[in-house]
Amino acid sequence: MSIIVIKIGTSVLRGDNNYSSQEIIKSYSSIISSSIREGNKIIIVSSGAVGLGCIRLSIKKRPTDIKTLQAAAAVGQGYLMSLYQEYFDLLGYNVAQILLTRSDFSSKTFYRNASNTIKRLLELDVIPIVNENDTISDDELKYGDNDTLSALVSTAIGADKLILLTDIDKLYSSDPKSDQLATPINEVHNTKEFIHLNSISKSNQSWGTGGINTKLISARIATESGIEVTLCDGRDPTNLKEILNGLHCGTIFHPQSNPVGSHKSWLAHALHPLGSIYVDQGASEAITNNGASLLLVGIKGVEGFFNTNQAVRIIDVNDIEIARGISSLSSEKLLNLLSNESPFRKSPIVIHRDVLVLLD
Repeated sequence: MSIIVIKIGTSVLRGDNNYSSQEIIKSYSSIISSSIREGNKIIIVSSGAVGLGCIRLSIKKRPTDIKTLQAAAAVGQGYLMSLYQEYFDLLGYNVAQILLTRSDFSSKTFYRNASNTIKRLLELDVIPIVNENDTISDDELKYGDNDTLSALVSTAIGADKLILLTDIDKLYSSDPKSDQLATPINEVHNTKEFIHLNSISKSNQSWGTGGINTKLISARIATESGIEVTLCDGRDPTNLKEILNGLHCGTIFHPQSNPVGSHKSWLAHALHPLGSIYVDQGASEAITNNGASLLLVGIKGVEGFFNTNQAVRIIDVNDIEIARGISSLSSEKLLNLLSNESPFRKSPIVIHRDVLVLLD
């Protein structure tokens, strides 16, 4: 048995001349149901609410103002779920809608609750369909067309595979839409390759907020947690069928040999840092080389406003973010302590190593 997260992009669900939105979802429902009957557990992370809402409202181009985007999402979300429910019902499966926002991942408790809910639904043979709650939150519309969310969900539930279905057949050395010399990339193996690929030109898609950059971010989050990722063209549903049958399709991102684990991934990617702590050379070396906690004595400055137990960036003497963590002290308390010229008898721990994660 494998636990598989399938992210279906807006550009796929809107359909094209070959497949309508209804036909796309019908085909995917059949393919996914077959895989579940073979013993796999599948979670769908589905975009498309805004795009389908625009179709229902006869809006020809993706809106640019937040109010219309949220209104289109409100119309489209109900329609999207009704299509999934209709076709999975015919195949004997229940579906469950899970709407999340970025703030839902700001708490370890909420993160764990979301994970437990999804796992319990899988135990009940229900297919979770996850989307970001873009009817009320503008954060979602900056989240990467559900790419990042799909990786965080994969990490939270300990998935074996993440499949990103989009409107390109695979990753290329540059944008194939504008560069005829772009060469296909079939496999990505390590962090160095990710760093190189970040230089690829970002796609500018009118109906999706994602693009290649967010796909790379999603793949990196998942592979760092030991999850294999496949990026392929979802406009032809047979591609998904091939992947689920173990065939090669698109670009495969191989999992890292030393995964960071769910907790560290949450610290590095799910939390939104509210401030920065600047450290001296000694503290930087102790954190990066010795796995040490951050002590007050190694702090040079504080930027931003944050409360106790909120996420912050750790910045070294070269203004490079080297780590993220949860501060045991508020920014106000830190500034007060730093302005006190009295020496510390024992320097307090500001960020314990258990809630600190290094960044490349």
